[in-house]
Amino acid sequence: MQTGTLYGISVGPGDPELITLKGLHLLKSVPVVAFPAGIGGKRGIAQRIVSQWLQSNQVQLALQFPYVQDEAVLNSAWQLAARQVWEYLQRGEDVAFVCEGDISFYSTFTYLAATLQQQHPEVKVQTVPGVASPMAAAAALGLPLTIRDQRLVILPALYQVEELEAVLNWADVVVLMKVSSVYPQVWQILQQRDLLQYSYVVERATTTEQVVYCDLRDRSDLKLHYFSLLIVKVTGD
Repeated sequence: MQTGTLYGISVGPGDPELITLKGLHLLKSVPVVAFPAGIGGKRGIAQRIVSQWLQSNQVQLALQFPYVQDEAVLNSAWQLAARQVWEYLQRGEDVAFVCEGDISFYSTFTYLAATLQQQHPEVKVQTVPGVASPMAAAAALGLPLTIRDQRLVILPALYQVEELEAVLNWADVVVLMKVSSVYPQVWQILQQRDLLQYSYVVERATTTEQVVYCDLRDRSDLKLHYFSLLIVKVTGD
């Protein structure tokens, strides 16, 4: 029997209408829809985004991906998730894994697909692109992310603020993902460089809980949501 296809479907940063037509068509057609499990028994972000389109005859498969940095723990979770997905693929059933943002942009799907293909090289994988959070944040601000020949740097998570110091020396636009844990240190650096008036924070972009902060000069003590990013227009444009 031919194995099923694993589809990675980007569903955007939060607004359900930001899924692509191709992604929505595939989502409705597959027998199995997988997604990262939420925390504490709650639905995860990707599941909430697509819930209105899921049908009663579709299997909903919640996969556990711990929020840790321990490689051994993460690898164990990817191995388990791959085995769970393979149970359906080996029967010839297609599985769609939905993920917030874009499926190729710091996505859990990347590790799931790679692990599954290591275990079963014959597995077919297809991905559907979507809207990533930096683009969604720029839209919320009503600003272009980049113009002309500007150089863009995106830092996934700042555990060493020295990285920010380095890129500010040559980048024109800097995006800091999940900035909440290091915001006080980042604010200090931006203050020293006189960049606070050219900096913007967007929390939970495109969702009903979206919050936007422009000009951070009087925002040194923001308590930000985990899904917050900061955009710095280094050249002031």
